[in-house]
Amino acid sequence: MKNLQPQGVWNNFYSLTQIPRPSGKKKEISDFVASFGRSLGLETVVDEIGNVIIRKPASPGYENHPGVILQGHLDMVPQKNSDKVFDFEKDPIRAYVEDNKEWVTADGTTLGADNGIGVATAMAILADKSVVHPPLEALFTVDEETGMYGAFDLKGGLLHGKYLLNLDSEEEGALYIGCAGGVDTTATFDFEPVPVEDGDIAMVIKVFGCKGGHSGCDIHMQRASANKLLVRVLKDAITDCEARLVSIEGGSLRNAIAREASAVVTIPAEGKDDFVEFIADCEDLFIREYDGVEDNIHVEVSEVACPATEMPEDVQDFLIHALTLCPHGVYRVIPEAPDIVETSNNLSMIKTEGNQVIIYCLTRSSVESRKEELQSVIQSAFSLAGAKVEFSGSYPGWKPNMKSRILEVMQQVYKQEFNQTPKVIIIHAGLECGIIGRNYPGMEMISFGPTIEHPHSPDERVNIATVQKMYHYLLATLKAL
Repeated sequence: MKNLQPQGVWNNFYSLTQIPRPSGKKKEISDFVASFGRSLGLETVVDEIGNVIIRKPASPGYENHPGVILQGHLDMVPQKNSDKVFDFEKDPIRAYVEDNKEWVTADGTTLGADNGIGVATAMAILADKSVVHPPLEALFTVDEETGMYGAFDLKGGLLHGKYLLNLDSEEEGALYIGCAGGVDTTATFDFEPVPVEDGDIAMVIKVFGCKGGHSGCDIHMQRASANKLLVRVLKDAITDCEARLVSIEGGSLRNAIAREASAVVTIPAEGKDDFVEFIADCEDLFIREYDGVEDNIHVEVSEVACPATEMPEDVQDFLIHALTLCPHGVYRVIPEAPDIVETSNNLSMIKTEGNQVIIYCLTRSSVESRKEELQSVIQSAFSLAGAKVEFSGSYPGWKPNMKSRILEVMQQVYKQEFNQTPKVIIIHAGLECGIIGRNYPGMEMISFGPTIEHPHSPDERVNIATVQKMYHYLLATLKAL
């Protein structure tokens, strides 16, 4: 990988893969990038939360040009295959070039190209003395993936540039000029356990093998949510097989579509064979339903040691009904652009902790009132079932500016360099641009990047040729500005 071109980008990216940097573990990666800036003799600032700003003076003749900010986030999504032994807080990412020499991927885990490639690109620009550019600032934010906390806590007055180039997009040839806002919902069910009935046995149901993916970029692809599939299984199991719920778990990240989910239930011992057959029928049904979308869905069941207690029947029923009602997937598209998602919800995670079941959702929308509408729908579903509902982490969308100079320049440069017209896109995923723009009104922004497939999943990979093309494009853009 270190021999790929442009070598500066790939060398930096390799260094990033060697530093554990899941969201929340920010000090080591923040210190590393700050040390990188200081080693170049460049002004380097680390703010209170760990964001790093590195400033590079303009090239001769460009001193009076408007400043440019290169921006990316330092953290990565920690996802791995269930059979992979890996500690994201200690182990380096095992990245490698695929046999076809077209992609870089990782061994059973997320790669961290989101947003490691963007960070590595900005670092390469800072280190390359041959680059022609206006005054430069590189902004490296922390904890983007879990709530964009670095961008939220970035104070006004620290940045001086007029144009911000966010290097956190995942389709080469596309210029992103707007994005959705979002909000987190947490619903909590409290319960007092009751004794398991005599003669019952315990079974664990597992749903796994779903593709998952980014809850913004991939939500329109109609992929299966392991959480929603498990709830369907449980509802029928309770109705038809006298099952009682002990615990339920599903999903691992707020912004990733759930790939795996499981539940422990009790059933009458004499119904074991029928229950196993029922689970097999569920797997067959899901495979048929998701033919052409999912290719590896599994629903399995096995007997486990029987616990002493389970959920009360009324709490179990309210919980399952609320999870059934909870929206997941596309809620509304943009009427003027029906190929673009306007509003969606991801039923992200379900956890049983002691005498509580906690459900997490991430709602996105490019229209604030629609976001609030879907919030209200989710709140009603869980409140009527007796859950405590709380909202947090609300962040604004990024309003498109079709008349910005930076968009005009970058369109012209792309046509000149590649004899093609770039796509102009409003993305449904959340980007930091809208949040940064609150403290820096008037700053013109564009987001772009190389082609990255399956971000937020162990299938994540980045296309090598598009990294080189992106870097060439960035050099030409800086020169034009």
